[in-house]
Amino acid sequence: MEPLKGKTRGEDLYDRVSTVIEKMKLPWSKLANVMTDGSPNLTGKNVGLLKRIQDKVKEENPNQDVIFLHCIIHQESFCKSILQLNHVINPVVKLVNFIQAKGLQHRQFIKFLEETDADHHDLPYHSRVRWLSLGKVFQRVWELKEEIGAFLKLKGKSDEFTELSDKNWLCDFAFAVDIFSHLNKLNVKLQGKDQYVHDMYTNVKAFKSKLIFFSRQISDKVFTHFATLVTQKETIQNVKKYSKSLDDLHAEFCRRFSDVEKIDQSLQLVACPLSQNPETVPEEVQLELINLQSDFVLKEKFSSLELRDFYASLNEATFPNIRRMAQKILVLFGSTYVCEQTFSVMNINKAPHRSSLTDEHLRSILRIATTKLTPDFDALAKKGDQQHCSH
Repeated sequence: MEPLKGKTRGEDLYDRVSTVIEKMKLPWSKLANVMTDGSPNLTGKNVGLLKRIQDKVKEENPNQDVIFLHCIIHQESFCKSILQLNHVINPVVKLVNFIQAKGLQHRQFIKFLEETDADHHDLPYHSRVRWLSLGKVFQRVWELKEEIGAFLKLKGKSDEFTELSDKNWLCDFAFAVDIFSHLNKLNVKLQGKDQYVHDMYTNVKAFKSKLIFFSRQISDKVFTHFATLVTQKETIQNVKKYSKSLDDLHAEFCRRFSDVEKIDQSLQLVACPLSQNPETVPEEVQLELINLQSDFVLKEKFSSLELRDFYASLNEATFPNIRRMAQKILVLFGSTYVCEQTFSVMNINKAPHRSSLTDEHLRSILRIATTKLTPDFDALAKKGDQQHCSH
């Protein structure tokens, strides 16, 4: 992690990145992948960081193509904007803010929930920067909608939130609760460290297939996988709009994940080499793939070893191209999850009372906080080095 002070143009980012790479004596020609959050200073066609990196790599190795990907988790989160549910989101957020904004009113609401033996004892705030926030807020508001309606009536504010008595709006709200719940489940599957791109994209492809399935079911007025919407089944006037929303969401997923789709064949080849047709894979690995699929010992290894360990066990002289392709695919980052997590650790450590932290100290703290290595305290103690003689 490098500090960037002042401007953050593509040129500034490239200068810092190139300085680090050259300092660590890493060859540009070995660069396989760059993962970004899609900001313009990174992805600009002419002066963005990615364009400059690609030009630099081509200088050293004209045959090397760097795989540029947009964070899969970010893409999944952005897809929900196509649903056009602002007429539902805005009133729900306004309602939560109305209850939470004033301390007295918030305490009265909590006490009201306790007196009515509600299933929950509070409402969470909605935060745009939290991936799962909207789905959780919607679920909680839906489960407490009766209690919220009674509380608003008690406060004489029912007229400000007429949506809670609008049957058509409640149907849209129920649909939003269910689809955001499905999106949250997908998002959770995409989170975490040590996730290969092919595993993440498999979850995305499965979700795309589910959207087609959901759309077809709702068109037939079957709400098996929409537990909230089915409670409003009798009042739904137009199921086609929900089916269309799901079709639009599917199209948006296809559009946003087109960059990963381009390398899907390579992902499948590395993830499941034993089931691939040798005639459909790149020419340089066809014969090697046939040899691999014909070797019973390697088949047994594939089922018993981790994927990276399996490819590491392949004979380099016999399977040079397959090993090289696996190396390139298995090192790809599917998301910026690790970066986001590290930034969170950094923000925790940069508390106001530690505002005088130097860049070097912060870098050391982050290294300690994020490493998987366990210090050998016994060996350190035996060395006898003491920072303070009084200890």
